[in-house]
Amino acid sequence: MKRIIADIQQGLMEGDAQLVKEKTEQALTYGIKADNIIQEGLMPAMKIIGSKFRDGELFIPDVLMSSRAMHASLYVLRPLLASSKLASKGTVVVGTVAGDLHDIGKNMVTMMLEGAGYNVIDLGIDVPVKEFVQAVRTHKPDVLAMSALLTTTLDELRDVINQLKEEGLRYQVKILVGGGPVTPEFAMAIEADAYAGDSFHAVEATNRLITGEVGFFVVS
Repeated sequence: MKRIIADIQQGLMEGDAQLVKEKTEQALTYGIKADNIIQEGLMPAMKIIGSKFRDGELFIPDVLMSSRAMHASLYVLRPLLASSKLASKGTVVVGTVAGDLHDIGKNMVTMMLEGAGYNVIDLGIDVPVKEFVQAVRTHKPDVLAMSALLTTTLDELRDVINQLKEEGLRYQVKILVGGGPVTPEFAMAIEADAYAGDSFHAVEATNRLITGEVGFFVVS
């Protein structure tokens, strides 16, 4: 068991999606449970990758390859997660605000949250205010995670939160924001619940929001 888990971790570190997929399938044939593969294989390796990224030892293309490798494992595991305790961890709606076509960061957050056991509804990029509001009304997520990567789209984050207030939906969902130009001070000013500095911290922030932590906080 330890050898297969180590192989999965090595594949993640190298960004080898095919190897990770094959080793995940092999692990299942050996009777290793899906949640063990995630908790003992995927998440520890991605935590190391996150640390290396923050220390400047890895760059966005490297992290993206590792994230895609993790997604290959999740593709194999997802059918088994329906009966897993991880599948009911919570629902997160994710999207990049209107006027912003950046998707790398959002995709990384989505894959990381899925790996952590969340049901993720990805609205995509260039998402208008009304779509975010409708998604909260329809899906009733535990967390709404929004990103803005352009200074010109920062006010979209504020507009979504204000519209949720107007429609009486704001306090039914926790709001997490992030992205290049977003600062903790801005996040607090628009009355988000939390700010995350990158995709790895987004998972930690979501965990804290899901467990009911109150008051604005920063994870970076």
